[in-house]
Amino acid sequence: MTFKSNDSAWTTKGATLSHKSAEKEFGLTLDEIVAGIRAGKLQYRENSIYGAPFLRLIRSEVEALVNEKHGKDYLNKKKWKKELLDINRTLKHLKAQMLSLETRKKELLELLGNRGS
Repeated sequence: MTFKSNDSAWTTKGATLSHKSAEKEFGLTLDEIVAGIRAGKLQYRENSIYGAPFLRLIRSEVEALVNEKHGKDYLNKKKWKKELLDINRTLKHLKAQMLSLETRKKELLELLGNRGS
């Protein structure tokens, strides 16, 4: 049993995404996605989950469309901004955790100091 290389994109984990995910992740609008489908740049399959319909798209084709529309650096800049946001969020969490630990350390030092041991 042989598969066409095109079919493997539909079955490989992470190789497809919904039109909603494409809108959120790549900043596309539904109109841009539909225009890409009509221009033959995007393949799609109609799916539904719990009765809500959505379009399933091939991720590599969506990335190519975004590169064509916004330039090659657009996706890298978007990825770097997301990574920076994640780092800032982690740093904020760690600072709060550090402050909490410093407070607890002071409390323990006071308890140890008051006991004379």
